[in-house]
Amino acid sequence: MFATLIIVFREVLEAGLVIGIVMAATRGVPQRGRMVGCGIVGGVVGACLVAAFADSIANLVSGMGQEVFNASVMAIAVLMLTWHNVWMAREGRHMAQKMKSFGEDVARGRRSLTALAIVVGIAVLREGSEIVLFLYGIILSGGNSALSMTIGGILGLALGAGVSSLMYCGLLGIPTRHLFTVTSWLIALLAAGMASQATVFLQQAGLVTVLSHVMWDTSGLLSSGSLIGKALHVLVGYTDRPTGIQLVVYAATLLMIYTLSKLLGQNRTQTEC
Repeated sequence: MFATLIIVFREVLEAGLVIGIVMAATRGVPQRGRMVGCGIVGGVVGACLVAAFADSIANLVSGMGQEVFNASVMAIAVLMLTWHNVWMAREGRHMAQKMKSFGEDVARGRRSLTALAIVVGIAVLREGSEIVLFLYGIILSGGNSALSMTIGGILGLALGAGVSSLMYCGLLGIPTRHLFTVTSWLIALLAAGMASQATVFLQQAGLVTVLSHVMWDTSGLLSSGSLIGKALHVLVGYTDRPTGIQLVVYAATLLMIYTLSKLLGQNRTQTEC
């Protein structure tokens, strides 16, 4: 539930910031609310189509190399989570400025209201599609029931929409960089856990055999099958009997995300200077 909440909250917050910025910049423009609403609806419909497409692929390959398919989906999710954090470290601070400029162009008649709907729709579609893929990866990693994911998704949606609304109204003074820093670290841990779980699927398929010995056994202290163990498994990739390759992949994923975020973030700052 917690992993679902974090992912949905983060993605809804990003989409909400885009919507809030263009709404503020186009204040007083006739019919801007209707066009933004059309963009939101279009983005949601597109994300639903992505969800349906993912489910169709899963049904198609059912029983044919399922472990390899699961590992592939989770690897793609890890790459997207990594790209997401790296992109935010490099471009996130400029996103608000770009969206504000776009909104001002619409308000001055340099861009059409249709373009406003398209920008909002793309933002919602992008974040919605990422939610679909990430949650599909969480499902494959196990440890989450449909009910807990539904509750987490609803809470994440409500929290993200609420925070976005408060920021739009100017009632929330928390700098967005602090929110994104915390959620970026949580997403990095989630990505590392998914990468580790993808390795387990490859081990089950017999494709990965190196460092397959169990490093320790904490099942007596905290079992992976317990309620807390399942929550930690999804959230940070906890397992009570990890193999050597799982630990290597987990640490390598965290190191990769941290290094790329730092390097590309610094490169962007140096370029601007």
